[in-house]
Amino acid sequence: MVTLGQLLGFGVTALVIIAIPGPSVVFVVARALSYGRAVALLSVLGNTAGLGVAMVLVAVGLGTVVGDSVVVFTVVKLAGAAYLVWLGLQALRHRSGVRVGEVVRRTPPAGLAAARQGFVVGISNPKGFVMWAAVLPQFVRRDAGAVPVQMLVLGSLAVVIGLVCDATWALVASRLRSWFDASEARGRAIGTVGGCSMVGLGVGLALTSHPG
Repeated sequence: MVTLGQLLGFGVTALVIIAIPGPSVVFVVARALSYGRAVALLSVLGNTAGLGVAMVLVAVGLGTVVGDSVVVFTVVKLAGAAYLVWLGLQALRHRSGVRVGEVVRRTPPAGLAAARQGFVVGISNPKGFVMWAAVLPQFVRRDAGAVPVQMLVLGSLAVVIGLVCDATWALVASRLRSWFDASEARGRAIGTVGGCSMVGLGVGLALTSHPG
């Protein structure tokens, strides 16, 4: 049984990871600026489905191994923490890259095509795999058993959070097109906050101990 503490702890951590601008956020914002709200929201649905599939694959494949081996857990944890720090440093180095850039309007893709393209971005998003493979196992309790089930429940919470966050980005970007792309300094500020948050999260992850 997943406890309220597990849900709150992982939910807050997942929110930090998801809210930090990355491939999914930049993709959704670019879709909103290029094609408008409808295509952006369809892209969000596809992106969420991709994240969900990745989560199920990791939870089923890694859950049993993590539950049985402290060594595997430690290796996964440290590798994930190192990758989070690396992502944060990259975000700080290239923080102007958060700016979407000048958008050229084109014929919008059909609904299925928009969702399919979002799915590809979601299932290949490196932040997603870090969250599922390195962060998620920190919040399961080995002594409670059924580790894959715990990972599926907690992972589903993160998928819902991702859906809400990305949809919010899509709606805001579709209304504030000029604001998002008018100032390079705004892009740098977002990148700085995101990069520092990612580095801090990676360091914190490396210092955590196994919960059960």
